[in-house]
Amino acid sequence: MTTSPDYVAHKAGTPFEIDGDLSKPVSASAEKSKRFVDMATGGPAFYDTRSACLWDDENLYVAFWVEEPFVSAELTERDDIIFQENDVEIFIDGGDCYYELELNALGTIYEMMFIWRDAYKRGDKFDAPEFDLIDQHAYSFGGDFDRQPESFWDGTHPRGTRWAFRNYDMEGLQVGVQVQGKINDPDHVDKGWTAEIAIPWKSLHWLANGRSLPPKNGDEWKIFFGRFQKLMNAGQEISPHPAWVLKPHGKYDTHQPEQFPVVRFVEG
Repeated sequence: MTTSPDYVAHKAGTPFEIDGDLSKPVSASAEKSKRFVDMATGGPAFYDTRSACLWDDENLYVAFWVEEPFVSAELTERDDIIFQENDVEIFIDGGDCYYELELNALGTIYEMMFIWRDAYKRGDKFDAPEFDLIDQHAYSFGGDFDRQPESFWDGTHPRGTRWAFRNYDMEGLQVGVQVQGKINDPDHVDKGWTAEIAIPWKSLHWLANGRSLPPKNGDEWKIFFGRFQKLMNAGQEISPHPAWVLKPHGKYDTHQPEQFPVVRFVEG
């Protein structure tokens, strides 16, 4: 156990609906995170973003409060490349693998499962139909913004590359989004949008890495909470999109599980 987690997730007392409404009592009682910061520098983010985490014996719950004066989202197909526009994201570290979920203000979902190549072996736990490299059309992945000549094939992470499974769907996943304003209306100034996510613990067995499902009091997981925002300046899109996170990584690469915030789950 770490001496000081980045976030403490309390156990929810009663079941609740996943609808994106964060004004309901159980959501309002969850401890909001500090304001997100720039992923690389740790400096102030342009807009306010906060997250919260709850849990019970059935699910892991994550919420986001997203300040956005002109809420916009266009992508509607599941597993569209959501990070090309505005989104919120969670990653869950599982030691030899990690899971990525992205969500836009229309509620469109993008999911991926990544398995480190050095952990993928015949006869081992990942030698399963859902992770068959051919049948599931797996991709080799080196990390964000690593397409330079010296890192083109292997990326820059010390552990090397991962197998990326775009066909992976988290069983029982629930999401809800509500917009505080008028989406895709540039003539209306919005407050922003809120999002809720519920993931069944039983569906996190690939990521448990020897931990209890559901967690025991005091258990810790590494979970990334972030946001990508498309911004324009003088008619030009800022590239890369600003990335705002609960805990900075020191570089513009979300795929660094060792940098994910530590979440401690407590009963009280």
